[in-house]
Amino acid sequence: MIVRISEEGQYELADEHHDRLNQLDDAAVEAVDRDDEAGWRGAFDELLTFVREHGTRTGEEDLRPSEIILPPADMSYAEAGADFTGEGLVPDPA
Repeated sequence: MIVRISEEGQYELADEHHDRLNQLDDAAVEAVDRDDEAGWRGAFDELLTFVREHGTRTGEEDLRPSEIILPPADMSYAEAGADFTGEGLVPDPA
């Protein structure tokens, strides 16, 4: 799967990582629901780190569409309230 971190680039991750991405996304949503800014920041940072560590950066010439688009690393907690709601950013595996 292709995951884009906005303002950073795209990463290719093996499909086997989808469940873990979903767990990290759910943790971020739950933190926002609890109004836990520190918990959200920790979960969001862990989500981005997971993508960077387990993914392979794609080249600029790779035009495959992103299946998952994550906000930029400098996203504020106030902005997170709009994105980390309901099902979150990572769709459940089909």
